[in-house]
Amino acid sequence: MSFAKWIGGALGWSFGGPIGAIIGLALGSFVDNLTDNGAPLLGDRRAERQGDTYKEVPNYGRRAQQTQTQSGDFEVSLLILASIVIKADGKQDQRELDFVRQQFTNMYGKDRANKAFELFKRITKQNISTRQVCLQIKQMMDHASRLQLLHFLFGIAKADGIVTEDELRQIFTITGYLGISNRDYQSIKAMFYNSSDNAYKILEIDKSATDSEVKKAYRTMAKKYHPDRVGHLGKEHQEGAEAKFRLVQESYEHIQKERGFK
Repeated sequence: MSFAKWIGGALGWSFGGPIGAIIGLALGSFVDNLTDNGAPLLGDRRAERQGDTYKEVPNYGRRAQQTQTQSGDFEVSLLILASIVIKADGKQDQRELDFVRQQFTNMYGKDRANKAFELFKRITKQNISTRQVCLQIKQMMDHASRLQLLHFLFGIAKADGIVTEDELRQIFTITGYLGISNRDYQSIKAMFYNSSDNAYKILEIDKSATDSEVKKAYRTMAKKYHPDRVGHLGKEHQEGAEAKFRLVQESYEHIQKERGFK
């Protein structure tokens, strides 16, 4: 499959808005099969080239109204947000880049991962408005998929062994723009740190919670993080969501053992 056909078939709503402009600029000469009269087609919007940037010309067609997140929409959103986090501390650590490539290989296979990483390298060279990108994602992507994005971003930041303060601030900023609550942020963050109260943070409760409150929190979090919640993104993302789900189960089991209740 050619690069142009891959990117054209992979995306839905992310072919418009600020994300579409980023993709258009990143693809450059590779989008010949996606053009019409010399202008890259971003869903049902046109991007007119002006120097090194693209100016969007709205065309409120059917695709602009599409709201269900496809696997390709998630993929491109992930690439763009990953590029923001990787550059947060002013450098691109090779271990973080390797983590992105490996995760995409695990999810999509080597061929698709190579194409995604080629796009990723072009995206990292751009100056991206975090706010504009996140607001588009927030508007078009369901909550469970946004939580999956956040989990992946922490994985990238932790790939070099430590999450720097700059990376942490950037992920926190992204969290806010994505419309993810602070409790959800703290829950996912706790999955990447070792502390005595991590199990409680993952379940979004305090240590003072009663046994019945612990059980209720577990049921709530198990439902929130269940892999079926991202089933519409494809099997590859369900498998990725299982990591969060297992940590919820392990946290509950840890508290059960600690308190001695069933």
